[in-house]
Amino acid sequence: MKDTSFETMEREGVYVNGVNGVNDQGDFDPSAPPPFRIVDIRAAIPKHCWVKNPWRSMSYVFRDIIVIFALVAAAVYLNSWFFWPIYWIAQGTMFWALFVLGHDCGHGSFSDNPILNSIVGHILHSSILVPYHGWRISHRTHHQNHGNVEKDESWVPLPEKIYNNLDISTRFLRFTVPFPLFAYPLYLWYRSPGKEGSHFNPYSNLFTPQERKLVMTSTACWTAMAILLAYLSFAIGPNQVFKLYGVPYSIFVIWLDLVTYLHHHGHEQKLPWYRGKEWSYLRGGLTTVDRDYGLFNNIHHDIGTHVIHHLFPQIPHYHLVEATKAAKPVIRKYYREPKKSGSIPFHLIKNLVTSLRQDHYVSNNGDIVYYQTDLQLFQFAFPWQISMIKKIKKKINVAQY
Repeated sequence: MKDTSFETMEREGVYVNGVNGVNDQGDFDPSAPPPFRIVDIRAAIPKHCWVKNPWRSMSYVFRDIIVIFALVAAAVYLNSWFFWPIYWIAQGTMFWALFVLGHDCGHGSFSDNPILNSIVGHILHSSILVPYHGWRISHRTHHQNHGNVEKDESWVPLPEKIYNNLDISTRFLRFTVPFPLFAYPLYLWYRSPGKEGSHFNPYSNLFTPQERKLVMTSTACWTAMAILLAYLSFAIGPNQVFKLYGVPYSIFVIWLDLVTYLHHHGHEQKLPWYRGKEWSYLRGGLTTVDRDYGLFNNIHHDIGTHVIHHLFPQIPHYHLVEATKAAKPVIRKYYREPKKSGSIPFHLIKNLVTSLRQDHYVSNNGDIVYYQTDLQLFQFAFPWQISMIKKIKKKINVAQY
């Protein structure tokens, strides 16, 4: 089996086929093989950006935990329906910030100490009902195969044959706001359509036999957290647990689904997905999208700097902004500058809704494919919307051939 890991490709320093990303008409083609190597990008990033400081990483953990407990104390003390909505949004956002730090542990960018990464990752992720190793392993698969229709793991395009086998209610729920924003718990249990397995089952085909004990440990930690929440429901009442934990958890899930979806979908220009010989680690990584989240950038640890994170997941989050600035002169047009956000990233709602209305499936055939639209799915759409979608679909078909 071909080794497609980042380390191997970087060590070999190979160029992918092709030269310049410009088609015969002189327009930039995002599916064209780039004229640079992944080692060229790495060389442009300052050496200190690769240094992991466990004390600095832990400072972010303490910061987030202090804020979380302060919000709980304020909510209990005030117990006001004026404050509860503020608490829910703020606390749900902090749960998401905890997830990002646990995510860094999973990548090994939190520190160079695997034991520290595992302990902190389990504490953070279990506290928000995420099975640490189960998720970590599947997320590793996502990074190693980003942009690959057949092997990617997160928000993967459905081939037309799988899409056509979905019943109409499943299609509607999958592509209608707000339902996709609550998909993450279901994904943990059942994965995506066309894939089998569970992040909680050590015998799932997500995992190798050597990883089973790790998955068992994470599932046990998740179960302990679930039992704790059940106990607290008896101790302080289910309504209080729902207000203090349940609603923020839902806000956290919305954040997670929104961010992970928009880092791979919803760009103004249709971006390619790959199969077979056309896929490479570099080309797949260059289809990811950076986003600006306004005042939330610092709160959720600059997760919006997603392109460099995907190419080099071992870079700590606190160096990603600098690393991105250093890499842009190399990546050039293959880097898509994120739209500048106001304090609140309301502009991303349009990207989300537009993508869910247009990006439904990809062709069963072809090594470079683009999303296509099911015109029958939203029959209630306005005529001008249907006309616009038909024009986009026609352009994509022309580009594919």
